[in-house]
Amino acid sequence: MTTRVPVVRAGRPRSAPGDTEGSPAAREPVTRTVSGVCHGTLGELYQGPLRAGPEPDIALVSFPVDRHAWVHFTPDGTAQGPPASVLGEKSAAAVRLFLDRFGLTLPPGRFSAHSDLRVGVGMASSTADIVATLRCLFRLFGLPYDLEVVLGVLAAIERADSVFLDEFALHLSGRHRVVRRLGTRIGFHTAYITEPGTVDTAAVTEPLLAHYRRRGTEYERCLDALLKGFSTGDPGAVARAATGSAVLSQEVLPKAAFDAVLTERERFGADGVFVAHTGCLIGYLFARRPGADVKSELSAFFHSLGHQCTFAQGGYG
Repeated sequence: MTTRVPVVRAGRPRSAPGDTEGSPAAREPVTRTVSGVCHGTLGELYQGPLRAGPEPDIALVSFPVDRHAWVHFTPDGTAQGPPASVLGEKSAAAVRLFLDRFGLTLPPGRFSAHSDLRVGVGMASSTADIVATLRCLFRLFGLPYDLEVVLGVLAAIERADSVFLDEFALHLSGRHRVVRRLGTRIGFHTAYITEPGTVDTAAVTEPLLAHYRRRGTEYERCLDALLKGFSTGDPGAVARAATGSAVLSQEVLPKAAFDAVLTERERFGADGVFVAHTGCLIGYLFARRPGADVKSELSAFFHSLGHQCTFAQGGYG
């Protein structure tokens, strides 16, 4: 995406939600370390068209996971070089766009970053890095967190998952538009693996859109079932719809272990299967925490496929 973020060149930031008339929008910059944190995802519970049609949008219901990206800024008058140079290219671009947006200059200091999220496998690592960077900057300058600014910066940099929200959402990744907030009632325990390799999301966009045009009606039924599951707070219905989305994804971006994982779902008592539709993750959804014996059986099964599995909590609930 090349959407430009509106730039304000004034000496003070524009007013933000919560400002009172005539009050400064930002406090004095802090003199201690400040941090921004953002969760990642385990792929998606749904990725497909918003509705059947000849020109589909890519719609997501990302699957939040309790794994995170962190960005820290420590003021330091002796720091050498550009503070943002240690960040990744996209996070450094987010810093520039944020500063231009508010007409601000970084104080002397240094950034540092850490992440639990693997790159290129479907954990929204890039988007989480950007959002963590922006949250750090809001805190650094004492500005109220402004979701419209975050969306504007993301739109200027990349397609994005909805990790900027602390709830499930139906989200258009290319348009950076939240279609429907889905709340925090649903949560799952997961067992998942990461297959080898990485996926370039931009490179697979056109094959995905062609697939969505072919299977638009099936995706529409799948999304309807998923949204109904969220509206009624039914994790089983959500898991079944997520499985349907994963099955459809297998037609265009197949996972090597998918057939085996799907076949053994009932054996482990899993409620569903999820994938990173444009990534390398695949795993099971459990509405109830699996016991130690089931975890041992899951570990042996995934090991027989050549993978070490990971257990993590996804969603909320």
